[in-house]
Amino acid sequence: MNFKSNKLRDAVVVALVATAATGTAHAQESASPTNLDRIEVTGSRIRQVDTETAQPVQVISRDQIEKQGFKSVADILQNIPTAGSPAISRTSPLSSGEAVGGYYIDLRNLGANRTLVLVDGRRLGITNDGLQDVASIPTAMVERIEVLKDGASTIYGSDAIAGVINIITRKNFEGAEANVYLGQYDQGDGQRESYDFIMGFRGERGSLTAGVEYSNEDPVWAKDRWFSKNRFPTGEKSAPRPGGLSGTSQWGRFIYNGTAYTLRRDVPGLDPSDFASYRPTNSTDVSNPALASTVYSGVKRKSAFLNGTFDFTDNVRFDTSVMYTDRDSFAQNAGYPFFSEDYPLAGPLSAESIYNPVGEDVDYVRRGWEVPREVHNSLTTTRFTGVFSGSFQTGEKYWDWDAGYLYNQNKGVQISTGNLNTYAVGQATGPSFINASGQAQCGTPDAAIPLGFGPGSCTPWNPLIPQGYDSPNSLGDPDVQAYLYQPGQAISRTTTKNYFANISGSILTLPAGDLGVALGVERREESGSFSPDALAQTGISTDLAAGPTSGGYNLNEIYAELQIPVLADLPFAKELTLTAATRYSDYDTFGDTLNSKFGLKWKPIDQLLVRGTWSEGFRAPTVADLYGGISQTFPTYTDPCDTSFGTAAGNARCLQDVPAGFRQPNTSSSGPAQGPGEASDTPFVTGSTPTLTPETSTSKTLGVVWSPEFVSGLNMSLDWWNIRIENTIVADSPTDLLDDCYLRGIESRCTGFTRNANGNITDLSFALRNAGYVETEGFDFDVNYRFETGFGNFTTSLQNSYVVKNEIKQDNTDNPPSQNNGFAGNFRLRSNATITWQLENLSVNWTARYYSGTKEACFFDERCTLPNYTAPDTGGQTSPQNELGSNTFHDLQVAYSLPWNATVAVGANNVFDHQAAPAYSNPNSGYAYYGGFDIGRFMYMKYQQKF
Repeated sequence: MNFKSNKLRDAVVVALVATAATGTAHAQESASPTNLDRIEVTGSRIRQVDTETAQPVQVISRDQIEKQGFKSVADILQNIPTAGSPAISRTSPLSSGEAVGGYYIDLRNLGANRTLVLVDGRRLGITNDGLQDVASIPTAMVERIEVLKDGASTIYGSDAIAGVINIITRKNFEGAEANVYLGQYDQGDGQRESYDFIMGFRGERGSLTAGVEYSNEDPVWAKDRWFSKNRFPTGEKSAPRPGGLSGTSQWGRFIYNGTAYTLRRDVPGLDPSDFASYRPTNSTDVSNPALASTVYSGVKRKSAFLNGTFDFTDNVRFDTSVMYTDRDSFAQNAGYPFFSEDYPLAGPLSAESIYNPVGEDVDYVRRGWEVPREVHNSLTTTRFTGVFSGSFQTGEKYWDWDAGYLYNQNKGVQISTGNLNTYAVGQATGPSFINASGQAQCGTPDAAIPLGFGPGSCTPWNPLIPQGYDSPNSLGDPDVQAYLYQPGQAISRTTTKNYFANISGSILTLPAGDLGVALGVERREESGSFSPDALAQTGISTDLAAGPTSGGYNLNEIYAELQIPVLADLPFAKELTLTAATRYSDYDTFGDTLNSKFGLKWKPIDQLLVRGTWSEGFRAPTVADLYGGISQTFPTYTDPCDTSFGTAAGNARCLQDVPAGFRQPNTSSSGPAQGPGEASDTPFVTGSTPTLTPETSTSKTLGVVWSPEFVSGLNMSLDWWNIRIENTIVADSPTDLLDDCYLRGIESRCTGFTRNANGNITDLSFALRNAGYVETEGFDFDVNYRFETGFGNFTTSLQNSYVVKNEIKQDNTDNPPSQNNGFAGNFRLRSNATITWQLENLSVNWTARYYSGTKEACFFDERCTLPNYTAPDTGGQTSPQNELGSNTFHDLQVAYSLPWNATVAVGANNVFDHQAAPAYSNPNSGYAYYGGFDIGRFMYMKYQQKF
């Protein structure tokens, strides 16, 4: 084995291995790079002493985690520069489905299901959509996090396209440690608390490490933040812009002879059945849904974990790990905005209803303000691994082997409230009469429906009564609520079973060193199911209708990896090593695939490393992709026949299908859409495709690492990267479907939707398909510098990820691709600068997190800073844009080590309470604010006690 030491390697070794070599509470006391055991670095199965590899790996140590104010694994990872926008943001309360409540890391903005998450080198469990919830991992369990910024399908299989996150857990711990974390925003809300305890012991034959963690993060309400309390804010404490409120209000209205009427709320005691009690609806009859919604969802976690090792002999041991996590999340939206004309099963307010003021059927609008839409998501994760491993020697060659089993199960329950049973609504607003007891009763005297809210009964409802108005059978009546609303329950389950065996070692010694090899086999079984609420499945709920998902797949894989030393200890070739790997995967769904990778590591001098890789990758279709049920959604789309912004307005097909002057409808009012990309005002239908094939990718990296001798403690790296994904699995978007029909004249694409007499699309069906590509390219530049002075030691770090291309195409036409770089949540540059000063028992840590400016389509004339902007994806057409400035958030922590082996720390994230500009495109958010930004100054205190 090669045990040579040099300055560059020593720096990487200390950063990567020092905290993990022993795994104890005192792991950083000593780390000599000349006597380390062979270790496995993320991205390779070949164990080695030299931790420098051909691929870039970022390491977040336990010490770095403790110096942050972010407590959860999700928040820690979301704030590294290579992380993309949040896949499902906590500021998106309207998100629905199985994955809501979890936290998913999206490297390179390529999608969270293209980032593979490992725990100790083994896969984390997935949702049916292939997402991996890093919130299920307790922070107390983490020793370090390794982020491989390169594709690794040849080593780990499917999903490792954008990169790999490997969470290394604490093992061989000796002693005990307790931690307390308390914090809140300076607005006095969003309280967070976390408590954890870990203990362990080591003996001659093994070790045991166990821990528990409890954390609770309270929700933050939209009414308490300037950017969310108004739909179109102009700045802090600003009033909403005109049109920023919803006409679908809690005041109710009905339409009679083309005019909307609302009860006169200023006069108490009016007779709601008398038409004279109403007036035409005006601008005061609006609501602000944000006043009853969360801007930041609440999360509660309870976790327990155990890691154990037992040495049968000096060369054979057994490792096991067990983890259990129970996660609960909560989000709320204002009551459902109910339009009777959108639900035929509910129908209008009957002419025979005792509450009808005009004596004929009328459509009505009423937001269910009294019963907000709440979503409670509970997920339990059970994980077990058992691995036999060992080593042996053949001559002077060392070999390492392991064989084991992984089991991971996620079980989820989603409880939702605030959705109406449309059948019950139809009964409650149908014919009614006053019975002999003087009570309102559904039906007619000759065909009465029993009073009540159970099966076969009915409670009349007057949907025209405003919220807070004292009148019988209003929505404030508990009996009416019990009859119209039933809690929904959706259940999900996914199971991963993984059997594996690996062996690595040296085949022979070449003139430049040992020829390393790793071989392995793996069998993985994935299964999953998702059963939406029963009412949603039948389509009689205002909740999005969805069908059940159920299915699974199996695969067998074999891989081989080589590490070939070519040159060593020569002028301009202190080391030249080539790596090669290939993996064969055989799925019982689509068939087989072969993917390979090649790498180069060259040291012309001891202080300089040149590295590069070329690799193939793939992402297999998930259970939901293949077997997902049909579901309803309200997607954004652009109608090409819109006479204001439609690209096909006026052509023969549009003139045939829509009336003159047609405008795409607005989501939240009766007016036209304000611009392209408006959300649908009626639910569309989407589903899965069982014939999908894998996505394929090609990744390339080329970089240098420099540790100059003349500056002790300085290390710099610059890496270029490029990832292109072909045959992407994408939803056949409504816009693509409509454009194919009206712009390209593809007749077969004109059958997936229908329009009413006004030209409005009343239903549209689209599914998943393999189409288009995604390509992104950029540079990562990191600088780390450690130095000592007479007034303390300093550790500085600068991490940058600069994107030069982010291009996406979701169809197979000759249309130009969309350019996402610098738009919405796709930042060209993200940077983190950190400086830590330590003097004896006192340490101060300062971090600045930088996000470059972006652009978004203009929503208001005065915000169009680039009114004549011509975007590459508009085919030369002018696309007015508004520039949003860059943002920097500063974090500060001060810590002091106390004499009784304790440490206390106080700090603040976003210490200057920086606020970004409003973003009306709602990037990764339910509000006019980017979902990944800090929402205020967060102050906290931490206490750690070691025993």
